[in-house]
Amino acid sequence: MRFVPLDTPKPLSKIGLGTWQFGSREWGYGPEYERRAAEIVRRAVDLGITVFDTAELYGFGRSERILGEALGDDRQKVVLATKIFPILPVAPVVQQRAVASAARLGVTHLDLYQVHQANPLVADHTTMRGMRALQDVGLVGEVGVSNYGLRRWQVAEAALGRRVLSNQVRYSMVDRRPEHDLLPYAKQAGRLVIAYSPLAQGFLSGRYDAKNPPSGAVRRANPYFLPENLERGATLIETLRQVADAHDATPSQIALAYLLRHPNVLAIPGASGVEQVERNAAAADIDLADDEHAALARAAREFRPITGLAAAPRLLRARAGG
Repeated sequence: MRFVPLDTPKPLSKIGLGTWQFGSREWGYGPEYERRAAEIVRRAVDLGITVFDTAELYGFGRSERILGEALGDDRQKVVLATKIFPILPVAPVVQQRAVASAARLGVTHLDLYQVHQANPLVADHTTMRGMRALQDVGLVGEVGVSNYGLRRWQVAEAALGRRVLSNQVRYSMVDRRPEHDLLPYAKQAGRLVIAYSPLAQGFLSGRYDAKNPPSGAVRRANPYFLPENLERGATLIETLRQVADAHDATPSQIALAYLLRHPNVLAIPGASGVEQVERNAAAADIDLADDEHAALARAAREFRPITGLAAAPRLLRARAGG
């Protein structure tokens, strides 16, 4: 396992474990997945993964409970990251919700506490006042944000008066906007970009095509899985396969390695089983050659999916089975 070169109390593994699916039925994994979750967490620890990301919103607290119980005595050794869902994130509410998350996780210290979304009606100065108080009493170590643009990330840091270590954003080979501003800022300022959905919810795995669409409510609502987009992505997937063959790897591992090439990026893919978390962890050790990285970047740029308003009627038809 490789680690992010930042000064933090505990090492940050380049691959973490995202736990959105823990306790959440919308992924379509079924009730038995909750039992498998503990095996996934234990194997992740064995593989050297140190970052475990959850949120109070995931399964309405169940993800935090499942993760805390699965970690057991290792809760103090790893980096536990959770998020507050920002409904009225004024200082007292922030403090109350942090205490509740810590209780569900079974800890007295949150290594990284993140604002899940920017609230358009509540300024960051009141949210960060609560975060600063949590740091002062030792309940929170590092503060992070999620789904923030660069300017608001900087505003939040000014409001906190200390570093806002991380910004957790959607980042993958098909969602490359963070490369324009967030990644350069992270490198310049010594900050961290945490990539969620780094495999575009499995789109980059090569498992799906127009004749074999995914199941589960989350993926069915993702425009990337429209038949037209699965067809448009064929060249990108083929490029991933070609590079993967050269490394005796899978397309998913190469898609992760593409992100991890940046020193200030940490990816938090989920895992449906022990084998998947093993493959994800191994991706941290893949070194892409310059020409391979360039070929992947070119294929990613040339992928032009149907998204936004243009995708809406197609998604409705797909969900209706038409």
